Amino acid sequence: MPRPESAGRVRALVRHNTTLLLREPGPLASRMILPLVFVTLLRPLYEAAQGAREGTTQAVTGTLVTFSLLALSIAGGSVLSERVGHTWERLRTTAAHPLELLTGKAVPVLGAMLAQQVVVVGFGVLVLGMPLGHPGLLALVLLAWTGTLLALGTMAGVLVRSQGELSAAYDIGGMLLSSLGGALVPLASMPGWVRHLAPASPGYWAVSALHAALDGDAGRTAVCCAALGAFACAAGTLAAIRVGRGWGRSATL
Repeated sequence: MPRPESAGRVRALVRHNTTLLLREPGPLASRMILPLVFVTLLRPLYEAAQGAREGTTQAVTGTLVTFSLLALSIAGGSVLSERVGHTWERLRTTAAHPLELLTGKAVPVLGAMLAQQVVVVGFGVLVLGMPLGHPGLLALVLLAWTGTLLALGTMAGVLVRSQGELSAAYDIGGMLLSSLGGALVPLASMPGWVRHLAPASPGYWAVSALHAALDGDAGRTAVCCAALGAFACAAGTLAAIRVGRGWGRSATL
């Protein structure tokens, strides 16, 4: 059980980092509004190709995965801002434990990413009539995917040197991983070599997990969430190693 002083420091750090996140609401707002526009425009195309039920599900899940990958900018930018401002080293001189610092940084970002996904799913269910097979399984998938995104975003934030490099990482990487994973175009309609490479993308497992959860397939959901956990562990480990060895290269805006 955490000590009262530790819990107090974590709460203070969470409030501080939440304030920093909300001080620049533009990126967060765009990551929540644009997916709703995107899914509304694409839904008729998917319905014409796959039917009403499957088309709506593909439009919602594909949009969610695509734009949540683009939201890596939230996690990466949160880390990069610490590097640019050289504030991480200052925080480490305080009484706060590194785990407390990381928790204070992670909680607001996790909340922002999870809120984005809840908005997209809620829009799909309440406005577009997307069938919801098993809410519990869907909640598990969203948590697993959000954790993976946090790890990937943190990894990007510790590896890049500038905001320009971070933008390129989440723009190019996000679109590549989502496309390779079958978010925008069903894998069945793509070349064979793409289908063979698809499991190398976390986007593939996110799309598969969402479809399994919406169908109520607990076994497939568990397998996909385990794969997402493996991606999260790999990215988190790489980020931790990088931080442990120091930033190495200077970071600039």
